[in-house]
Amino acid sequence: MPWRAEHAGRRVGWDVGGAHVKACLLEGERIVDVAQWPCPLWRGLDQLDVALATARERWPQAWDARTRHVATMTGEMVDLFADREEGVARLAARLAESLGPSLVLWGARSGFCAPHESGRRWRDIASANWRATAEVLAPRMGNALLVDIGSTTTDLVPLRHGAVAALGAADAERLATGELVYQGVVRTPLCALASRVVFDGRVVNVMKEFFATTADVYRLTGELDATHDQHAPADGGAKDLDATRRRLARMVGRDAREQAPGQWRALAEAFREAQLVDLESQLLRVESASGLRDDAPLAGAGCGAFLARELARRVGRPFVCFADVVCTPSAATDDVRTRWIDTCAPAVAVALLAADED
Repeated sequence: MPWRAEHAGRRVGWDVGGAHVKACLLEGERIVDVAQWPCPLWRGLDQLDVALATARERWPQAWDARTRHVATMTGEMVDLFADREEGVARLAARLAESLGPSLVLWGARSGFCAPHESGRRWRDIASANWRATAEVLAPRMGNALLVDIGSTTTDLVPLRHGAVAALGAADAERLATGELVYQGVVRTPLCALASRVVFDGRVVNVMKEFFATTADVYRLTGELDATHDQHAPADGGAKDLDATRRRLARMVGRDAREQAPGQWRALAEAFREAQLVDLESQLLRVESASGLRDDAPLAGAGCGAFLARELARRVGRPFVCFADVVCTPSAATDDVRTRWIDTCAPAVAVALLAADED
């Protein structure tokens, strides 16, 4: 698709997920702003409308004729849609309605396409956001292992000789290779991480119930940025430490008042360790199949980049975050901005890919 000159300056990259909408405002090749809004898409397309309206309030200039909009998605997976093909088509139509005629969709290996082409190219478009991040990093890093740990999922993508070296393309293939691990640091139910944990000096069974999520764990460990914690807890309650401990206690059949706060912090650490052990095993599996050298760095992204850093330490690889790779040395980023760039890596990536295409 030809790129019109009037869109050469400003681009907005969108990543439309099932739980969040992420976006990046790019001027030339400069990252001006990055943001994320909650979007529980399973409740209806009106949730997407709300997120887009909020984005428009933040960036009114991005809805003029000089702006190119580029989007990737994973939201086609939600159970609002009968299947992924329907999900891609309906999301493409809704985005085009809001964002206008400049919109193009990221089709992974086949590149960008217009929304009206989404019907025949839905397999390329569906859940391809990981590929955008990998395509941006590959030529910049040469050899690396991308570890993007988000609110809900983890992507493990080998990059070799400046190209994406993933074995899988679609979600089903990536689940089979270990390159997609369906757990993250916000929305994953704790009962999905472990059947048993050590608590109060004993190995105890974990209740197979949706009492708490990984956000509760990383709230107690202090690692989850509060601004990335955008969804209601499992009980719909508060996010303060007392409420967080109450939810965690239920996982082992207790009340929070039965133990000191330090015991619940220890339980959070036990769930953290269970998640890290699982992620490390999948990482080693992908690493082994990739043939990457031992000195190839691990590139961390997502709101769970703090876990990616720990994984790099465990497997003995150098660590670099996505933001440090894509931002020029002259565009030094503060910690808050860096975390947002990492958190919204696919949105940043599709905006940069559009700039490269220009």
